[in-house]
Amino acid sequence: MRIGIIGAGALGGTFAALLSKAGHDVEVTARGVGLAAIRESGIALSGAYGEVHARVTAGERLTMAPELVLVCTKAQDAASAIADNAELIGDVPVVVVQNGLDGVATAARLLPRASCMGLLSIIAANYTEPGVVRVTTPATSYLGRGDGPADAECTRVAAVLSAAVPVVAIPGFRGAQWTKLVVNMLNAVPAIVGRSVQDVVDDRRLRRVVTASMRETVRIAVAQGVHFGSLQGLGDRRLRFFARLPLAIGQVLPWSMRVRMGGVPNLGSTQQSLRRGQPTEIDFLNGAVVRQASAIGLDAPVNRALTALVHEVEERGSSLPVERVLADVPA
Repeated sequence: MRIGIIGAGALGGTFAALLSKAGHDVEVTARGVGLAAIRESGIALSGAYGEVHARVTAGERLTMAPELVLVCTKAQDAASAIADNAELIGDVPVVVVQNGLDGVATAARLLPRASCMGLLSIIAANYTEPGVVRVTTPATSYLGRGDGPADAECTRVAAVLSAAVPVVAIPGFRGAQWTKLVVNMLNAVPAIVGRSVQDVVDDRRLRRVVTASMRETVRIAVAQGVHFGSLQGLGDRRLRFFARLPLAIGQVLPWSMRVRMGGVPNLGSTQQSLRRGQPTEIDFLNGAVVRQASAIGLDAPVNRALTALVHEVEERGSSLPVERVLADVPA
């Protein structure tokens, strides 16, 4: 199958390498030094899925008419990247592999003839060198759309992708997006202090802040009437119970995620963007919680403070001391 992958960063590079290894004809889009590296040397994947060296077609835009498209850009880059490739994409299935809550809706608005769906990936991968990706934690990815059961097309596309990496079609995709957003609360604090996710969760002071951001996210979702989808043992019942716990006890949630990661340092996608000197997608993670809270007349002070601190790190180009986090975040 001809598969176009828009954005060849950590996840885009992972999917590109594994789909190429599975025998698909893969074309990726990239820019700058990343594009130059892929054109010269291909994509080098290592870690949990083994060693793969994939030679793929690469350009700033897709050049081959694809039969399936994966959008793997950062959330803030999605609209422009999709628009750049809209004419060639046409009416083929489009899978948005993205954090946040808005990706599928953005793709559907820009690609009215395409069949758009979303993919939630819990794979942890480091992309700190152009064209080089290291997977630190493998995981099943979850594909779907809307609130109902998984339809036949989602099931078919999941089967195609599963030939390369585990993907399952799930019901209640919108609720699962909120569950993934809770998981993504692991990103902000490591990015602010310049430490791995494991180091942050091991620090009881910072673990409390991470827990507070997760709990606030769950409470805002509950106030909106969200039914959380199940991802890797996290589901509606467990998250609603977590939202009622005091912070001291609720810290078991980020701790359980940290245990699942293992010992290889996980920087988180937000910190990786900072290390590459690129804007982060914090406005689509913690910032999304703030917007969702505001839409129903509530406040999200923990996530608002974390969003502001990440933007401060973006502007200054260096991490902040732990004390700033403890002072600024009302956890």
